[in-house]
Amino acid sequence: VQLQASGGGLVQPGGSLSLSCAASGSIFRFLHMAWYRQAPGNQRDSVADITFGGNTNYADSVKGRFTISRDNAKNTVFLQMRNLKPDDTGVYYCNTIPNRQWGQGTLVTVSS
Repeated sequence: VQLQASGGGLVQPGGSLSLSCAASGSIFRFLHMAWYRQAPGNQRDSVADITFGGNTNYADSVKGRFTISRDNAKNTVFLQMRNLKPDDTGVYYCNTIPNRQWGQGTLVTVSS
């Protein structure tokens, strides 16, 4: 499975941004998917995940602000982010759970 995240950019605090992750292969619908964030100088941490059945989990720091979803027909997982804060800044990656090879992430910068 190859993964490609996109949709990052520069946004002001309080703004919104939507990320997408396209996956290759025919088994996407059976995969447990997650979004991870790596802030400068920090480790890569999970912010949200979604099971093949559509159950979701969120890190406490993003609950109520981020929404993870998936479109199995398009082999894509999404991360809708709103009310963004400077602490949300980082490179965002998607991956399966358990993790496979990491693809290219997308940079999100929250700054005024």
